[in-house]
Amino acid sequence: MHQIFASLTFKRQIKVRKVSPVSLELEKLKSEQLNEAERSLNLTYKQESELSSLLYDHKEACASDKEPFGKMFGHEVDIILNIERTYPPLLRRPAHPEIPEFRKALEINIKELLDLGVIRKVGLNEEVEITAPVTVKWHNGKSRMVGEF
Repeated sequence: MHQIFASLTFKRQIKVRKVSPVSLELEKLKSEQLNEAERSLNLTYKQESELSSLLYDHKEACASDKEPFGKMFGHEVDIILNIERTYPPLLRRPAHPEIPEFRKALEINIKELLDLGVIRKVGLNEEVEITAPVTVKWHNGKSRMVGEF
């Protein structure tokens, strides 16, 4: 038994590093945020570790609670919305009624999107295809705004 244990011990060298604040922050990032992220199951441990380090090194570009779209500027994304009506206008459902408790959350979401430059105010005579903003409340108490077309 002792010989097997000794041979296993010496086959693999273990480097001991001191724990730095950066490695603690990286572990926190892995456990809190990257834990929920979907990754390829084909990544090796080394590749996953390199990916985590890369994301940590450039964390200011990634989305967070304070910056939901990240801080990557100059990389515009074209989003094409399909606004073709799939049913006659008379069969359309009425807009969702406004719930008072969601009004404040809706105003906060709209202000945040305006500040980030994702949406803009439209003029009175400008035709807009969106029919109603809808606030969707998540199970964790947060909410998001979606547009019903």
